Amino acid sequence: MISVPISARINGIEWSGEVEPRLLLSDFLRSEVGLTGTHVGCEHGVCGACTVQLDGEPVRACLMFAVQIDRHEVTTVEGLAATVPGEAISVEQLHPVQRALHEAHGLQCGFCTPGILMTAEAFLRESPARSRDEIREAVSGHLCRCTGYHNIVEGVARAAERLAAGESVTEGKGEP
Repeated sequence: MISVPISARINGIEWSGEVEPRLLLSDFLRSEVGLTGTHVGCEHGVCGACTVQLDGEPVRACLMFAVQIDRHEVTTVEGLAATVPGEAISVEQLHPVQRALHEAHGLQCGFCTPGILMTAEAFLRESPARSRDEIREAVSGHLCRCTGYHNIVEGVARAAERLAAGESVTEGKGEP
């Protein structure tokens, strides 16, 4: 099989290597890079579990090829928190959106959570002053079979309030 050289910035770290042209971004992140927070659900771009950010914008990793990230920046759910690889994480190190979803019990099984977080973070980064109706619309592309969305919306609303009030996204953020 032919391999194609690519280089990208993944969660702030430069990555270079070769990938097969047909390797999906979701499979690449999980198997080649070891970032298993990106979940694969439907493999058709419908459920949203595989959502990551490409140059700051949410994309479905199951609909993209790894070669498409060449010379781009990718952020996965692992890139949101201020953590050091291999060390335990504390609640204080979580991104404000992660912390607010945790506090509002906006997850149960957690399968859909990484994709929701990646969408919500980009949505609130654009403008944190959001209504609950706007939040519902923003997360409507994600399927959650556990929570019924109420606590997810409440968590994102809590994060929106904190970010609008000036809570720093990078407070305590360490180098990956």
